Amino acid sequence: MSKIPSPCIDVCKFKRDGHCIGCSMTKAQKSMFKKLKKETHQKAFLDLLVHQQNDMGKYRHWIEAYRKRCDKKGVKAPV
Repeated sequence: MSKIPSPCIDVCKFKRDGHCIGCSMTKAQKSMFKKLKKETHQKAFLDLLVHQQNDMGKYRHWIEAYRKRCDKKGVKAPV
């Protein structure tokens, strides 16, 4: 099975109180995702991230960008 891609969508501008305007992750969260090895942990992180985006607002663009990223890597988007 292919590895789940990072939720990062290559915007990487930390302007919303330390959260990226592309994916809503902080630098610490980006680092944490890289350390997650089990697929179940990665999927749980993505669920957390989607809830974070919903709470913060203005992240509707992310899901489509992430699905395209997964398609390019040949992975079914877990969200």
